[in-house]
Amino acid sequence: MRYTIVALVCLLIGSFLIPAAGQAVSAPDVSANNAILIEQSSGRVLYEKQADQKQSIASITKIMTAIIAIESGKLNDTVVVSNRAVNAPGSSIYLEKGEKIKLKDLVYGLMLRSGNDAAIAISEEIGGSMEGFVHLMNQKAEWIGMTNTSFDNPHGLDSDNHYSTAYDMALLMRYAMNNEQFRQVTNTANYKPDNRAYSWQNKNKLLTGMYDYSNGGKTGYTRIAGRTLVSSALKENMELIAVTLNGPDDWRDHIGMFEWGFDQFKMTTIDQKGESIYQIADTGSQVKGYLHHDITLPLKISEQNQIQSKSFILHKNPRSASDVIGKTIYFVDSVPVTESPIYSERDKSDLLSDIVSVYLRMTGFVPNG
Repeated sequence: MRYTIVALVCLLIGSFLIPAAGQAVSAPDVSANNAILIEQSSGRVLYEKQADQKQSIASITKIMTAIIAIESGKLNDTVVVSNRAVNAPGSSIYLEKGEKIKLKDLVYGLMLRSGNDAAIAISEEIGGSMEGFVHLMNQKAEWIGMTNTSFDNPHGLDSDNHYSTAYDMALLMRYAMNNEQFRQVTNTANYKPDNRAYSWQNKNKLLTGMYDYSNGGKTGYTRIAGRTLVSSALKENMELIAVTLNGPDDWRDHIGMFEWGFDQFKMTTIDQKGESIYQIADTGSQVKGYLHHDITLPLKISEQNQIQSKSFILHKNPRSASDVIGKTIYFVDSVPVTESPIYSERDKSDLLSDIVSVYLRMTGFVPNG
């Protein structure tokens, strides 16, 4: 009898401590006014809080300044520092008028130490003037799809015409992280420029020891914007991007979102690269098409059976063999989450692999393993 009672008590306690199968786990508790968490490769939004609300963004602006500078191909060029750059208000890497410094060093000073003087020096070198560079920033934002963003300067100091959203800044970080040079810069804890006797330490505390999986980001603060933060984290095969605007406890906000995301979602292949047959809606005829990459999404276990897709063939008679002839949109629980182009021929790297495979079989050579 005693053992029966003990067993019942244990079961009762367990029912309170262990969530029932399929029970939803609450979203992370975030102090920020605006927040978002997305997965890097697909862009799928995993969590959001007023993510489309326009806000001042402070120095996370410098992500855009950095990626434009990197994409210019001029990182090894020497920049002569202007009086306007030297007199930039706010955070600084203490440039001197007439100083000669590599554009690459300015980008590191911009991203690690948040130098407003570096931002202006970069803008004048790339855009011919700060105003010319701001025009480039807004062009790039439009191209990326940042529809609720307006840039008025390269550093992020408050202005009525300088704002963005958590969602738009996540789009920007996702775009920038596709550039290997940007990845190297944002993932650097310490950097010593050629013309300095000391190194610069990154202000991103997540990267410098606070969070093991951190691999990049940018901090920001002004009195109007409050604390702003964009960060990235990589664990196993999943990379997440978090953004918070006006977040008084932003370090913990980001760690909480990352831990929740890594725990709740797993990268899952929902479609495989290769040949498929697609229907042409208006004629009922069929066309052969190819996916060049596996389609992988972050999914919860409960979403595994909720995947749907719909393909659209736009060009049944492509001009060349490598044309995009359509696209496939993938849905989770009827919500579109990602899409992929459909090509008229297979990936050339796959074709070469097939040729090599056929040759090896014909010659009778079978490699070990």
